[in-house]
Amino acid sequence: MKYDFESILNRHGMDAAAVDALGVMPGFTPDRPGDGFDPIPMWIADMNFPTVPTIQQEIIRRANHPAFGYFLPTEEYFHSIINWQEKRNGAEGLKPEHIGYENGVLGGLMSTLAAFAAPGDAVLLHSPCYTGFTMSIENGGYRIVHSPLKKDENNIWRMDFDDMDTQLKKNNIHVAVFCSPHNPCGRVWETWEIEKAMEVYRENDCIVISDEIWSDLIMPGYRHVPTQSISEDARNRTVALYAPSKTFNLAGLVGSYHIIYNKYLRDRVKSQSSKCHYNEMNVFSMHALIGAYQPEGFQWVDELCSVLDGNIQYACDYIREHFQGVEVTRPQGTYMILPDFETWCRTHGKTMVDVAKAGWNVGVMWQGGKLFNAPWSMRMNLALPLSRVKEAFERLDTYVFNRKETKS
Repeated sequence: MKYDFESILNRHGMDAAAVDALGVMPGFTPDRPGDGFDPIPMWIADMNFPTVPTIQQEIIRRANHPAFGYFLPTEEYFHSIINWQEKRNGAEGLKPEHIGYENGVLGGLMSTLAAFAAPGDAVLLHSPCYTGFTMSIENGGYRIVHSPLKKDENNIWRMDFDDMDTQLKKNNIHVAVFCSPHNPCGRVWETWEIEKAMEVYRENDCIVISDEIWSDLIMPGYRHVPTQSISEDARNRTVALYAPSKTFNLAGLVGSYHIIYNKYLRDRVKSQSSKCHYNEMNVFSMHALIGAYQPEGFQWVDELCSVLDGNIQYACDYIREHFQGVEVTRPQGTYMILPDFETWCRTHGKTMVDVAKAGWNVGVMWQGGKLFNAPWSMRMNLALPLSRVKEAFERLDTYVFNRKETKS
């Protein structure tokens, strides 16, 4: 490979919540590990790989100019997004006026909700669901209605379209959040699934907020299908949210964007997002995106997905071979797995709090699934060098699921 996905980054003291925020927020961040164990960050959804060098090069190039005054997004910024979306997602007819800056996907989510719903209104989500959705939506005063995903006979997560339709009608819902690929289940939705979902939304006159921040992180053999590409109706009822932050590990720079083709939707969202006067681009986030969406970025992402695929395969195989009573579904996208421990816990008389803390004590910094409406699961980030993934599972094998002893 051209790029480095094997070196172990020392992130301590380098503004990394993944390792420096441990124990800071009980109930959200993992506890600090016990004596003799270093933390292996597998909870928060950022990566432990050095990003593509063109990002740093572009930021440094801009930083070398000693003025950082007011600015406007450049043509290069919009061209970079259009080129990326056309080549990776097959976007057609995308123009600069369809693209708008967002401080984050959650910011775009909340602006869209404010444009098309009122506090107290119900919003449809699939569960398990990203904790950022639930916290933001509830904090905004909206009421969440879950339509649970279900596993089919092949252990693949599927939408329950009848339940979606029932919940939309029962609760008079007109705004829904669609996560594609799905976090934390890792489903990469097939074309027919998105078509059916969009039919349900259309029949219920529902605006769709499609979070596609994970759309670049697709495992070999699968393909991301943009929600807006499904039909003309989908193109005109969907607010799609993207960002280079998840793909290239740029969350600390802040910077996402929406794609909205329909002018009415676009005008309403832009009007709401402007009200706070904080939804403004940082000059370095603009140049980071330009640096990311270079030809080198295309190759880097392809190599990254190959590495993630290997890590996922290793982790799923290890769980099935070594952790009797633990079930795991292999994700098709993202770098998260969501193993289910219900059978293991009931067999061994343990709670999920016991499981979580046992892992934390030996430095496996995973995150409880209760936050994601998956109370018998732990969410695990596999975007680390394979050597660290192996070490994490060997610790779980030795000290948690089999021998249950710790270093003295």
